[in-house]
Amino acid sequence: MNRLLGLAAWAAGLLFFAPVAWMVLTSLHSEPDAATNPPSLAAPITFDGYAEFFDSNPWPPLINSMSASIGSTVLVLLLAVPAAYALSIKKVEKWSDVLFFFLSTKMLPVVAGLLPIYLVAQHTGMLDNISFLVVLYTSMNLPIAVWLMRSFLAEVPGEILEAAALDGAGLVTTLRRVVAPVALPGIAATSLICFIFSWNELLFARVLTGVVAGTAPVHLTGFVTSQGLFLAKVCAAAVVVSLPVLVAGFAAQDKLVQGLSLGAVK
Repeated sequence: MNRLLGLAAWAAGLLFFAPVAWMVLTSLHSEPDAATNPPSLAAPITFDGYAEFFDSNPWPPLINSMSASIGSTVLVLLLAVPAAYALSIKKVEKWSDVLFFFLSTKMLPVVAGLLPIYLVAQHTGMLDNISFLVVLYTSMNLPIAVWLMRSFLAEVPGEILEAAALDGAGLVTTLRRVVAPVALPGIAATSLICFIFSWNELLFARVLTGVVAGTAPVHLTGFVTSQGLFLAKVCAAAVVVSLPVLVAGFAAQDKLVQGLSLGAVK
């Protein structure tokens, strides 16, 4: 039985990995070889797609995406950790209603808020501004971060909080020196999830930015032109744009696994 479950897990993993492997393989082919049907696996390897991608000056969009993703993730953590602390350890009145309100903000279709947000950005002069994206991504990721951090902080032993209170530790000291080290895996998992959501966001970035604050996903869509879809170039661009998320996930994989399983077992 365990062997069957293991084989099923491997099959599922390979199934999810197959599109990524196919994208990497296609990025290493020339445009004629990438467009063949059925695709040719034995086609000559070339890096022309990557050369064309870097010739398109992708560094400003990549820097914009990195700035928006890191900035919004830091702001989310600064707001989510105290909020989750108040909703899990030092519970406020009607804390369940507060959690439901956070969750209800995610029920609104993203497209429904697009026009009001655009008008706000237009009237405040914040169109094509990376700071506006940071604020927007923070508001988008804050509800899920609060929910995640609440489940993580609920696992913090009450005894160490009582010991910190007896030693005269204030709220900031308790959060920084007691809660944060214990909940570090959960914080790492929440940070990575918020970073991925911000990095991959396309709709608002496409509508609210232009030349100055365009992000990597917006730059990626520029490879789909009226002349056609150049698969090798698009796949090469997609591989490069995906690398920061893959590197962040690989670097934090230990903390990520610990964090995602922190509230799973009582």
